[in-house]
Amino acid sequence: MARVAIVMGSGKDRPTMQKAADTLDQFEVGWDMRVLSAHKTPDDALEFATTASGTYSVIIAGAGKAAHLAGVMAAKTTLPVIGVPLSASLDGMDALLATVQMPTGIPVATVAIDGATNAALLAIAILALGDAGLATRLKKYREDLRQQTLEG
Repeated sequence: MARVAIVMGSGKDRPTMQKAADTLDQFEVGWDMRVLSAHKTPDDALEFATTASGTYSVIIAGAGKAAHLAGVMAAKTTLPVIGVPLSASLDGMDALLATVQMPTGIPVATVAIDGATNAALLAIAILALGDAGLATRLKKYREDLRQQTLEG
């Protein structure tokens, strides 16, 4: 079964990134979570990104401030990388810009500031391309969301 890596730049980011883990759990998608900093543990981050494709199918990377973690992951793997800009400073605008402004050739899919739930849902959509059961669960989730919206 496909697994998702959830990485974050600091242990302080865990409460926000836990939302991605909880969403993956809801869809019965396996995940691992770890702290890796593009600046404080660069060798560990690079090693993880370089070897991730043997274990994971998607990487979700959350970071605040300079927020280079998702870009570092994307630079060293061909796996899809989903960046979660975190509101560590400047209301998260610094992290949003750092995450979304990747150079041509090294893309990072980027969700809203603190949008870990949407990052997990995007990872699920990617994984569902090759998993009919997961696609069915995602379709049901969307239908439930539709119903909740209509019921107000």
